[in-house]
Amino acid sequence: MSDRSSIEWTQATWNPVTGCDRVSAGCDNCYALTLAKRLKAMGSPKYQNDGDPRTSGPGFGVTVHPDSLQIPLGWAKPRTVFVNSMSDLFHAKVPVDFIAEVFDVIDATPQHTYQILTKRAKRAARFADRLDWPSNAWIGVSVEDPGQTGRIDALRDVPAAVRFVSAEPLLADLPDLNLEGIDWLIAGGESGRGARPVHPDWIRSLRDQCFETKVPFFFKQWGGRTPKAGGRELDGRTWDDMPRTDRSDELVTV
Repeated sequence: MSDRSSIEWTQATWNPVTGCDRVSAGCDNCYALTLAKRLKAMGSPKYQNDGDPRTSGPGFGVTVHPDSLQIPLGWAKPRTVFVNSMSDLFHAKVPVDFIAEVFDVIDATPQHTYQILTKRAKRAARFADRLDWPSNAWIGVSVEDPGQTGRIDALRDVPAAVRFVSAEPLLADLPDLNLEGIDWLIAGGESGRGARPVHPDWIRSLRDQCFETKVPFFFKQWGGRTPKAGGRELDGRTWDDMPRTDRSDELVTV
């Protein structure tokens, strides 16, 4: 797989871990699970370990790849890197010693910015004292409906330079979010076969909450059969705010 990314809020992907297990409604139409099955059929060596069919699938068993750790060391030009687009770094099956090795690479490449997205913020918070969190590592949690807002509470206990929320796929209204200590919010609708529609007022509510709390707001997509099917405009414009690492009130718009 190419390390270049078509995801609007990042530039590259790095997968020292692959595979995962579904834990909530946002996982029901997981793009990575579907892609892993295809990659296994194509013979890709990183996707030959099958996961539990009840929660995972062909080629999607959690697998660490020590040989992939060195990849970012070869990137001279600074880039923004999504860590484990095909997994969750804080999955229970990923040893803490391996997570520490991932962090060592992040720390050794300060020219890059690394974005870690997890549904397992409680585990990340438990490791707050056992891991040295590099200043160029961001961490976010996926929150798709009101039942998952507790992930934000756990996120606040993680000593990352930037903490963010990814409300994608957004499956319900998220009124009155507590965004204290949160530096960025991404929102987006689901895409792919069986994509569940997102209501425009759910997106507007998140945007307005971000305005009120001075949290940068990024609207990724409306979703549909393909990620770009519905476009990215909300109320006549795109919303591409990015966080500042100095936690000032000024927003960065790209």
